[in-house]
Amino acid sequence: MVADRKNDVLFNMESRVAPLGIIALQSANELGSKINNYLIDWAKKGGYEYDTFLIENQCPRFASGDSKGLIKSTVRGYDIYIIVDVGNYNCKYSMFGEDSCMSPDDHYQDLKRIIQAMSGKAYRINVIMPLLYGGRQHRRSYRESLDCAVALQELQAMGVSNIITFDAHDPRVDNAIPLMGFDNVMPTYQVLKTMFREIKDIDIHSDKFMIISPDEGALNRNMYYASVLGVDLGMFYKRRDYSRIINGRNPIVAHEYLGDSVEGKDVFIADDMIASGDSMLDIAYALKKKNAKRIFCYATYGLFTHGLEKFDKAYNDGYIDAVFGTNLTYRKDELLNREWFKEVDVSKYIAYFIASLNHDVSISSVLDPHEKIDTLLKKYNMR
Repeated sequence: MVADRKNDVLFNMESRVAPLGIIALQSANELGSKINNYLIDWAKKGGYEYDTFLIENQCPRFASGDSKGLIKSTVRGYDIYIIVDVGNYNCKYSMFGEDSCMSPDDHYQDLKRIIQAMSGKAYRINVIMPLLYGGRQHRRSYRESLDCAVALQELQAMGVSNIITFDAHDPRVDNAIPLMGFDNVMPTYQVLKTMFREIKDIDIHSDKFMIISPDEGALNRNMYYASVLGVDLGMFYKRRDYSRIINGRNPIVAHEYLGDSVEGKDVFIADDMIASGDSMLDIAYALKKKNAKRIFCYATYGLFTHGLEKFDKAYNDGYIDAVFGTNLTYRKDELLNREWFKEVDVSKYIAYFIASLNHDVSISSVLDPHEKIDTLLKKYNMR
């Protein structure tokens, strides 16, 4: 990656478009701290001493639940990167004497409060929102709201120049803001690097390994994995009952498999998120019935909204061998302590992105990791 070269522009703090400032909201404190550490280290390698790039901020609440945004140092002339995790339900606030978990709506409002607190004094405002607010409501089927599109337009009206998200549920939502910077980043290299490190005996030759898309919506991300690894691709088709609506969606009747035989092969399944996890587990059970060898699941966002017990049982019964997930959203300590869960750290990747944008250099090498993946495969003798 470009930031590893000593003479790279990312080490030259004089060539930046403006002084760099990072505002990590309460929801993203852990991720923001890791990103900050990388940037400080790179600055030191370039001969510049910085204690921190983080700008202290706060969104205190009144007893009634009302809130305000507060920035505790100047941002005048700064190139600001605001990091927010709208999925962090571990953040709580007191309202009428009772603790309430912050919802995605609460986090999004705090983001707008911090933008307001800057009073238009920043040189540029960039929002890093890995889990895109309202991203699952990406299209209108009936008389429905379009939360994500409206939120993006609202941020544009507030002066945001760029939005960086990861593995958007439907990246076509950027059509709502065609004149604004919108980058949908895929941490493919980081996932493969973690998988090769954690699964020592994995063999990705085409006769021993396959990529499986859990549905047609996840086909593009799985096609990329299959292409860079040079292996076969299969997919499942979700057959739904369109005569009923349960919990806001048409229930899945069956998963129909389309593809070559998986017998005796390790299988890798990639999706954007695991919510309840029912679909991922149904696919794992179906693949085991087809005599798949080992099953590795990946979701950029491991939400596990219905708990971990189902995955514990599937792991103990031999249906899944590992679940990979990133640190782009909140993870419970119970999840991090599970033997079957393998965390993919994306903080360094985000730091590269910030450094590139701050120096107004091309991000094509950051977005397209094909060369790094090829080097990774050669390192593990998998080419």
